[in-house]
Amino acid sequence: MKKKKTFADHVIEFNTNLHYTGSLPPGIRIMNPFREQPQVMDIMQQFYRKYYDDHHPRRIIMGINPGRLGSGATGIPFTDTKRLTEVLGIGIEGLKTHEPSSVFVYDVISAYGGPTAFYQDFYFASVSPLGFTSIQPDGSEINYNYYDSKALTNAVYDFMVKSIRQQLEFGVDTRVCYCFGTGKNAAFLKQLNEKEGFFETVVPLEHPRYIMQYRLKRKEEYIGKYLEAFADYNPS
Repeated sequence: MKKKKTFADHVIEFNTNLHYTGSLPPGIRIMNPFREQPQVMDIMQQFYRKYYDDHHPRRIIMGINPGRLGSGATGIPFTDTKRLTEVLGIGIEGLKTHEPSSVFVYDVISAYGGPTAFYQDFYFASVSPLGFTSIQPDGSEINYNYYDSKALTNAVYDFMVKSIRQQLEFGVDTRVCYCFGTGKNAAFLKQLNEKEGFFETVVPLEHPRYIMQYRLKRKEEYIGKYLEAFADYNPS
């Protein structure tokens, strides 16, 4: 009898096969940490085996797309190398990143009861599972979002829809999708959901980066807001 795949099996298989073959607007590069960073595949597998190796259904939290200093470096959404080693206990050599969004997210995780409790109930994803960078005149690269140009949104639209559908098959509770970002990401995701019918409802939450950059003094208030939103759709 064939063993039923765990949530971890599904995620690892998805990330391993994640590849974008379409065209992109000039000056935009796709960022795929699972193919570009030697350590990322191993780190990603360690993480999902540690926290997702079961058949427990999870609610989904959707960000925008991976950034260079978060999952672009670790393969784990909203997790920089500092949180990876100090909170999750997964070592990474030769790389150090600090991402403000990760700081806030792990404060929320701590308030929820810690990584084991949180990751048993939630799965982080992104509207686009791969990130983008814009190549600057001096050759440097900066983060770019799927909605930063209509041309990019149109180019990756089918890829994003297919990727979301694939992830819903992992064992995602489709009653609710929590959306990081109350502006463009929420507007796009709500419109997409109306068309594709992924979730019963989309609940926007202020983006962790916005909170850390502009509302830091009110951080505890926003942590409380997150926890209240999570409690509204608690299966128990």
